[in-house]
Amino acid sequence: MALRMTTRNMGSNLSFMLSRTSFLHSHATSFGFKEVKEEEKSKLVGNVFSSVAQNYDLMNDLMSAGLHRLWKDRLVSKLHPFPGMKHLDVAGGTGDVAFRIIDTINSVSRTAIQDGLEDELRNETRVYVCDINPNMLNVGKKRAVERGLGEDPSIICVEGNAETLSFEDGSMDGYTIAFGIRNVTHIDKALAEAYRVLKRGGRFLCLELSHVDTPIFKELYDYYSFSVIPAIGELVAGDRASYQYLVESIRRFPSQGMFASMIAEAGFQKVEYENLVGGVVAIHSGLKF
Repeated sequence: MALRMTTRNMGSNLSFMLSRTSFLHSHATSFGFKEVKEEEKSKLVGNVFSSVAQNYDLMNDLMSAGLHRLWKDRLVSKLHPFPGMKHLDVAGGTGDVAFRIIDTINSVSRTAIQDGLEDELRNETRVYVCDINPNMLNVGKKRAVERGLGEDPSIICVEGNAETLSFEDGSMDGYTIAFGIRNVTHIDKALAEAYRVLKRGGRFLCLELSHVDTPIFKELYDYYSFSVIPAIGELVAGDRASYQYLVESIRRFPSQGMFASMIAEAGFQKVEYENLVGGVVAIHSGLKF
């Protein structure tokens, strides 16, 4: 009897060990505050953004009191778009950043001395909107039509993964990613791909929710993040869980200094960051020499 009990216990322990070994060999990663298998994260994140796609812009307005618009304006102003540029905006399915880049280039074209060359360069402009989620891309395509850009050859939508981009080496003048890099499974791979596709002299820019250090402000921000944002998600979008994940994913993202080090390790030079609203968001930048 004792032997049978021991055998069952050994079988149970062996099953647990094999299960744990399998999990560890799959390289666990974070999904919010949870640990999940790496191969599961992209699917879970995909489910989140499929769920929030239709209300994405409305929720951004509500959660940031409209400030996300100013943050994206600042991101594009640091990019210095120019006619004829080839630019890649990753995780930009709704088109917010891409539309700003096109608007800036059109503004530059209108104010420049017209000698025919400017128009030719404008026609060569290409802004690629790359997103892993087709639902987010569909929202962006719809918005492009509403803005009269549905047939504009300057904007090209591509379904793709930030970690395995389909673009050629050294093919882009600029690379932006706004509120997207914290959702990738391997940040280092996404940074390596950004470096690979940029030309020499190309600029990398990342706008991301980050870390607040001021004690009192941090307490208020934490309360707002964990109590108010999920409640707004439930009330407006009928989806509390997705916004709970979004809040948790911010806390798991590297600090400003640590992320800057990761960008430098990917090969970028002149790496720096700018905190906005006390570190609620940060814009990191780097150049490929």
